Amino acid sequence: MPRVHIKTYGCQMNERDTEQVSQMFVERGYTMTGTDLDADVVLINTCSVRDQAEQKALGKMGMVRRRKVPLVTGFMGCMAQSRGSELVDKAKVDLVVGTQKYHRVVEYVDEIIRAKEAKQMDEERFSIVDVDEEEASQNTIRDHTFKEKQASAFVSIMQGCNMKCTFCIVPYTRGEERGRPIADIVEEVKRLADSGVKEVTLLGQIVNLYGRHEFPAVDGKSPFVQLLEAVHEVSGIQRIRFTSPHPIGYKKDLIEAFTYLPKLAEHVHLPVQSGSDAILKRMHRPYTTAKFTELVERIREARPNIAVTTDVIVGFPGETEEHYMETRKLFEDIRFENAFVFRYSKRRGTLAAEMEESSQVPERVKEERNQDLLSLVNSIALPMYDALVGKEVEILCEGPSKTNEMRLTGRTGSNRIVVFEGNIHRHVGEIFDVRITEAANFTLFGDLV
Repeated sequence: MPRVHIKTYGCQMNERDTEQVSQMFVERGYTMTGTDLDADVVLINTCSVRDQAEQKALGKMGMVRRRKVPLVTGFMGCMAQSRGSELVDKAKVDLVVGTQKYHRVVEYVDEIIRAKEAKQMDEERFSIVDVDEEEASQNTIRDHTFKEKQASAFVSIMQGCNMKCTFCIVPYTRGEERGRPIADIVEEVKRLADSGVKEVTLLGQIVNLYGRHEFPAVDGKSPFVQLLEAVHEVSGIQRIRFTSPHPIGYKKDLIEAFTYLPKLAEHVHLPVQSGSDAILKRMHRPYTTAKFTELVERIREARPNIAVTTDVIVGFPGETEEHYMETRKLFEDIRFENAFVFRYSKRRGTLAAEMEESSQVPERVKEERNQDLLSLVNSIALPMYDALVGKEVEILCEGPSKTNEMRLTGRTGSNRIVVFEGNIHRHVGEIFDVRITEAANFTLFGDLV
């Protein structure tokens, strides 16, 4: 059977979708390969949140085709959804599959291969484009490919987003919010636990708004908190994470869950996007900086020592120097453990892309603000890492370090990376304590206790 390579760009949801498609290829008898050099089928799964990811994907496909034209080439995911048949003409690929059709990929590849073997290509180019909506597509992302001593796994609990932030293309590429039944998700988590997985990350575009349109609140608890409680009961699972939440999804019941669900990891990623109320309004973010600050305080009160990280966009249309300084002050006040800082880039099909040209911030200014805010984040966060030197932390060992295969790497509950010397056969997939000896560039180094 043909060899398949899938390259993934973008978020954890893309990684999870790729895993599902890969497993379906394996079940059909295909062989998955870690490189495109000898692959017969090359697919790229990428997001459209930032232009850089799209350009990487197009560049990668161009390199593949210049080196050797595989039997089948194609795009999956958000970029495929937003660009559709345009990609067939521009990138000369055979297959374009949208975000609600991942479960169709293998059968489409089979169909293209049959068509080429029948020499239909002699008459005209044969390609398949499917970016249509499909009911219950959220229930098709449920299978996993297991690695030996796998420590953690992603679990997709929903698809779509209804928020329609003016900078974001996702509501138009992923569709409206659609949640999977709690029982189905719990059954998937049980299978993971039976395979030795100790940590699960629940995935959704607005994960803490899970199920709000499909399932009722029970005893004052939202569907998402009900799900957290049910997953918490699964034997063998020792840590639970979730991403990516929205500030408005942190109601009283979710904050309280951090006080009585000890398996919830002591880390939340809470995208603020801007520290200026005026810019938040232009972004269609339905909260103020005061409300956001109060939320962080309540979360930290519910779980002391919890790590709070964030996303922020600099250079959004209309952002003045005064607006940027408000963002800077918010970062100084809240003191995030880390932050992903992005320069605004236009995304076709979003409201922000249509804002008046006079409101666009020059690229030079975006870069200056980006570097300044990164410097501020480092000055706040890196001392937090230094403060852990000499202390013991609990980690889940994930496997060999990406930068030094002679060492192992693990992750604390607060999502900090720890590198140490250990035994790959004894420590991978296990939870234990490490004493921190050094901190450098958002990485901790330590010794086994």
